Amino acid sequence: DRQRTATGVVNSITSQQIAQSPDGDAAQAVQRVSGVTVQDGRYVFVRGLGERYTTASINGARLPSPEPERKVVPLDLFPAGLLQSITTSKTFTPDQSGDFSGAQVNIETREFPARRVVTYSTSLGMNDAATGRNVLGAPTIGREWLGFGGSARALPGTVAAQGDFRGRTYTQPQFNALGRSLRNAWTPATTSGRPNSSFGATAGGEAPVFGRRVGYVGSLTYGYSQEVRQNERTSLARGGSTEGSTEAINQFAGSTGRTSVLWGGLANFSTLLGTRSRLALNNMYNRTADNEARQDEGRLEDVGLDAIRSTLRFVERTVRSNQLLGEHELGGASRFDWSLTQSGVTRAEPDRADLVYIRPELGNGAFGTPRLYSESNEAARRTYGDLTEQAWNLAANFRYGLGDASKANYVKVGGALRDVDRDASNVAYSLYSPVAVPPAAVLELPAEQLFTSGALADTARYFQLQPFAGGGSYTARDRVGAGYLMGDYGLTSRIRLVAGARVESWQLRLRTQPVDGSGLVRTNREITDVLPSLAANVRLTDNQSLRLSASQTLARPEYRELAPLLYLNVIGGERGYGNASLRRTLIQNADLRYEFYPAAGEVFSVALFGKRFDDPIERVTVATSGTQQFTFINANGANNYGVELEARKGLGALLAPLDPITAFANVTVMQSDITPGNGRFATLTSTNRRMVGQAPYVVNVGGTYAAPSGRTTATVLYNVVGKRVFSAGAAPLPDVYEMPRNVLDVALRFPVYQSLSAKVDAKNLLDAPYRWEQGTVTRERYNVGRAFTLGLSWQP
Repeated sequence: DRQRTATGVVNSITSQQIAQSPDGDAAQAVQRVSGVTVQDGRYVFVRGLGERYTTASINGARLPSPEPERKVVPLDLFPAGLLQSITTSKTFTPDQSGDFSGAQVNIETREFPARRVVTYSTSLGMNDAATGRNVLGAPTIGREWLGFGGSARALPGTVAAQGDFRGRTYTQPQFNALGRSLRNAWTPATTSGRPNSSFGATAGGEAPVFGRRVGYVGSLTYGYSQEVRQNERTSLARGGSTEGSTEAINQFAGSTGRTSVLWGGLANFSTLLGTRSRLALNNMYNRTADNEARQDEGRLEDVGLDAIRSTLRFVERTVRSNQLLGEHELGGASRFDWSLTQSGVTRAEPDRADLVYIRPELGNGAFGTPRLYSESNEAARRTYGDLTEQAWNLAANFRYGLGDASKANYVKVGGALRDVDRDASNVAYSLYSPVAVPPAAVLELPAEQLFTSGALADTARYFQLQPFAGGGSYTARDRVGAGYLMGDYGLTSRIRLVAGARVESWQLRLRTQPVDGSGLVRTNREITDVLPSLAANVRLTDNQSLRLSASQTLARPEYRELAPLLYLNVIGGERGYGNASLRRTLIQNADLRYEFYPAAGEVFSVALFGKRFDDPIERVTVATSGTQQFTFINANGANNYGVELEARKGLGALLAPLDPITAFANVTVMQSDITPGNGRFATLTSTNRRMVGQAPYVVNVGGTYAAPSGRTTATVLYNVVGKRVFSAGAAPLPDVYEMPRNVLDVALRFPVYQSLSAKVDAKNLLDAPYRWEQGTVTRERYNVGRAFTLGLSWQP
């Protein structure tokens, strides 16, 4: 009904649909929407547009981002058990935030039921590439099973107290003491893969509080999973011997193991004040922790050495939201609503360890004992990253009914204020021997011995700990004030016109402090934009409608893209830099959509859409004489256009025995073109290509069998996304593409006994590889295995 009665183009996924799928979080669920794809299991692309063109909110309020390099909300932070629905709005109306073009994704948390309900659930699962097999694992410390491990990995106080001590004079025993203060964890270990598991509990209902009926719902979910990247291959590309050709360099092969914890809770309350006012308090908190170990072997072409690279990486993320909102009916069709939301996120990536050992060549394909690559200041590096962001959102909307309330004509006016503060830092330290090379017997020791008694003993004279000349910190103060006026009026009994405009004033104060001592960089933006919108909804018959819309929206640069800091990577990998000169993007949007609802729960729709971009922001890979780099630029312009098809149909109309089966599909076919411009990166290889992140097609197909009782369901889901540009290449390098990947999932739900029910899920049954290609070079490739889950749910 929400999709059918919406003002613009809207797609919704209900808690019932989520329950019938194997989706464990919001990111997995939202990719079932037409035109939606999810990158890296968390970032949403809509109609082929990158995550910068999609915004996320919870219960109507924008959330801050826990990502240091992206101003987006990764949807894998929200467990499916906490969700009431996910609504994806693809057209802009003035009562929405104006900084989206792909879609605005609103996550609604569970509402209290009319009667008291208590539900418990648990599950046990396996991954055929991890569970019971030998996999890479990282050392654990602290309460990692609860997602707490960052404080135990904090930068040692003795090192932090030194500040930026590059160039400062220390005695060798002082250097040794600083080095020994680092946590002594450098190399992955081989462990046996554990089963995946989860549990959840939900309670809701009504209760008297101070003589007033208060609705409540409380929920808690917890999940543990172990993942691998097997058959992992990585490389860089350089220009080949003939024009337009490429050849692979720095080719490495290995694997990655990761354990993940995701838990969350919510506590929502609601009550009526009289008969016309409702007051609600919504509270949510989620925490994730990923502990990752990676090891690969290959050749560093620029120095002509075979190497073994290891990385230990722990990432801890939290997101919380506290929202107070009110809804007041003022008589007739007039109403007033308001909300005040305080939200915050944190992201800690403490004590990342990067280690490189080289293998001396003995001739005839034989290699000697691996030893630390002590000549490089990047061979033994520790990195500490931290991010906190706080946001206040205040919104108020007044809707004044015009004429007869049954005609639903109204004028709406409102405003919003969003105030965001972010602090982010990333510092790295390197252990290396700039003066005296340790003897081979020392360098051949395992790192955990080498960096204790082996080479950092009080009498040793080899290693120094130095701040690495990359990274830094930045602070951002981001304010957006907005006001709008719009109207919804029925020109006839079948034609409604929605028109209005939104004014947004953006003020950004970004302060960047690079570690390299280049001085504080100030980046300021003050821009006011007028964003008009016009839409017409034509009801052709009682079950058919036509929607037309045109609007202007925008996309602002992300903080990290503006901050002129170095992105660090392991030796032989790609590095990136921010660009303080980036401009915001203006987008003109047009949509035409036909909808047909033949029966309850059935739909057929076809939509045409087009978008024009001024100053779109693109990620560009740049060839340099040394390590490859990427950065961000404004292209001159771009166009995006396509068609969306969506269908959901019960098969009983075709053949009576098929009545329990519902088939559904959505297909989006799209294209874009971009004009790079004549600036600093006029040497872009492809001057006629799709936008970064643009896929030529997205296909979702599936079917659900539902028994007459409704308690037994079986669902099959298939998804594929076409070849899309990951990063634009500068001459002589071609563009980097993320290749198509076929995904097949199956979900079964059935009763066991009375209030006890069960589920069986199978995900990624085809186990197609993830692949990124640049010309003839495979930049990255890996498989993640198939996942199987058995779960029980009890509602006493």
